[in-house]
Amino acid sequence: MKRIALALSENIQMKFIAYAMVFMKVSLIGILVYRITSGINSFNFNFDTVLVYYIGAGFLAQLVDGALGMAYGASCTSMLLGLGVPPAYATASVHTAEVFTTGVSGLSHIYFGNIDKKLFFRIVITGVLGAMLGAYLISDVFDGKMIKPYISIYMIILGSIIISKAFKQRPPEPQNKNLGLLGLIGGFLDSVGGGGWGPLVTSNLISKGNAPKEAIGTVNTAEFFVSFFSTGVFMLFIDIQAWQAIAGLIIGGIFAAPLGAFLVRLFKPKTIMISVGVLVVLLNIWNLAKAWL
Repeated sequence: MKRIALALSENIQMKFIAYAMVFMKVSLIGILVYRITSGINSFNFNFDTVLVYYIGAGFLAQLVDGALGMAYGASCTSMLLGLGVPPAYATASVHTAEVFTTGVSGLSHIYFGNIDKKLFFRIVITGVLGAMLGAYLISDVFDGKMIKPYISIYMIILGSIIISKAFKQRPPEPQNKNLGLLGLIGGFLDSVGGGGWGPLVTSNLISKGNAPKEAIGTVNTAEFFVSFFSTGVFMLFIDIQAWQAIAGLIIGGIFAAPLGAFLVRLFKPKTIMISVGVLVVLLNIWNLAKAWL
């Protein structure tokens, strides 16, 4: 009876989280519609082929993020910068789009049962606080590019560790210490650098011995709240001018999110760990090369 009561309690908690996610997404839609329509004269509403590129970027980035638990922010920010979107607008656009893409991804992971409830609550609160602080600093104080090379070096080391651990037996029990601090740092670096929540938090949870499927699902779901509150801070300091980027990333990401949540169930833990490690290493070698050049 005690186990049944505990299971029912956990199901109620996840239903409440799912309802909260839907309500927050609808609220943000209302805010975006109001801000765009109220300032319609200052926006350049032109549907062109660039929007198709944004949709493709959003689809591919969210497919990877949903299946591996990382790289959406980093890849999308890099693509937007390459297409000429200013850095501040690129970061704000990615986080705004992430509210919708991670919302669909998170709801999909809840549906497929890829969530560890204890891990979720231990990272989400501090993750939100760190994200809000980072969003304020990147918007009004300093440029996140200054610390990105150091983040990339750390990620390369961490990715290499994960690859090596894929060939070793995971600890019999997860070593989940200092998860609140992990969430705080992950949320902060995600807002400051335009990405990093997934690579930092997912990689650490897997390296601590957590099952990759649950680590990915939990981090993806928590990322919705991290993105939502950082977007709120961005809106206080940055005008939403890159509307095409936001729309394209949202459309592409929403279609890819359920597919990514489904794909994570098809891969073996070892395959996921190797994929995560290789992705982290290659992505951050590329980031370092761009920074040095």
